[in-house]
Amino acid sequence: MTDVTETRATGAPHAAKTPPKIDHPSAAERQAAGKAARAKVPRASHATFDPPADRPDPVGLLERQATTRVPELVPIRYGRMLVSPFAFYRGAALIMASDLNTTPRTGLAAQLCGDAHASNFGVFGTPERNLVFDVNDFDETLPGPFEWDVKRLAASLAVAGRDRQFSGRDRRKVVLDCVRGYREGMREFAGVRNLDVWYSQVDVNRLTTDLGPQLDPSQRKRAEATLAKARTKDSMQAVDKLTAVVDGRRRIVSDPPLVVPVDELFPESERARGIAEELHLLVRAYRRTLEVDRRHLLETFEMVDMARKVVGVGSVGTRAWIVLLIGKDLDDSLLLQAKEAEASVLEEFVKRSEYPNHGQRVVAGQRLMQASSDIFLGWQRATGLDEVDRDFYIRQLRDWKGSFELEKALPSGLAIYGRVCGWTLARAHARSGDRIAIATYLGRSTVFDEAIADFAETYADQNEKDYEALQRAVADGRLVAKTGL
Repeated sequence: MTDVTETRATGAPHAAKTPPKIDHPSAAERQAAGKAARAKVPRASHATFDPPADRPDPVGLLERQATTRVPELVPIRYGRMLVSPFAFYRGAALIMASDLNTTPRTGLAAQLCGDAHASNFGVFGTPERNLVFDVNDFDETLPGPFEWDVKRLAASLAVAGRDRQFSGRDRRKVVLDCVRGYREGMREFAGVRNLDVWYSQVDVNRLTTDLGPQLDPSQRKRAEATLAKARTKDSMQAVDKLTAVVDGRRRIVSDPPLVVPVDELFPESERARGIAEELHLLVRAYRRTLEVDRRHLLETFEMVDMARKVVGVGSVGTRAWIVLLIGKDLDDSLLLQAKEAEASVLEEFVKRSEYPNHGQRVVAGQRLMQASSDIFLGWQRATGLDEVDRDFYIRQLRDWKGSFELEKALPSGLAIYGRVCGWTLARAHARSGDRIAIATYLGRSTVFDEAIADFAETYADQNEKDYEALQRAVADGRLVAKTGL
């Protein structure tokens, strides 16, 4: 049931394995590695995206992903992707990973988000109850070429700019500001101490103070509203929205097909009990992946209800459950989310994950890239009633979360947001990659920035073609889509 290795007492201790040797190249050697990468893969080469003649059918890639997902939910995924080219882009991480595999590789690796589009950044609450801005959504996280995350982020801003009907000039400025934020951020991190990188974070209060003079009154008002909303969007707000007290007991409210309690999802009482017991075992076993103090805190709550919940765009169809727990009384409630973790979309193009459990892969990547992660973040493997083993990661459903409203953005606002996203991504990469080598590769000039801006526009063209391919597939009856959900 569990992948967590436990220490067992024995009569005699086993001989400890010699840990692998860790190399510590000098700063000069790391700079040399960056220069060598630049000679091998010139920065200007990143401008090109030239899809090969045998490029995989984008709709076929989406169909391939659907084979492991809940069949009745897959049409919702397609329906959400049909909302706009940007919505399609959000769900097309596998398609872009396949495309990035055909582009030049620097050989400079970092822990990648794997899906670093503009909507996967936002405001979060730390355990100390401070608001920070950081990367979110690590379903696809895996070590890989640092530039893949940069390209996915930059292209997402170009696509979002098209959705907002920005001019080509405005879109290019947005992307250039984003990449400059990344490049200058990486140079900043290359010059500081290791611990300074690790402790660095984007404090939202300081961010709003620094950026305030650059925002017009309407932008400043929206930013303040976003932060105020984030402070109220905590676990209790989720409890108020998704649950109700019925006959003296708190239960999850049904809202099919998006939220379906387990006893409603499986009307057969025996099957419902089996699923409930499996989820109960999953949560109990997952506690062993938490730190001792957090495990103790979780054990003060009692699990009372659970439901399947549809989440996101690209994740729709994967198995996601919300679990309701009660503390000292009905007003002391907690909602956890147990979300299925499949293989990263990057895995077939880079080295496979070192972790045997994809939930653990997600958790490890998130902890490595985020400045501060959810206190209940953990993982587990469960065997369903269909006898299939599936990996999950578990976290609070919400904890002080807020996001930038891309659909209302003005060019100047999106440019500022892009710059902050770029800097934040650099900080996340600097924690795991060779920040000195990457900073040396990027250099002080705008050559890399300009190349990525070219790539972003070219890829936005490709994204529109792929979006139209999905539209045709639905119109022709090849795929079924449910919209408005």
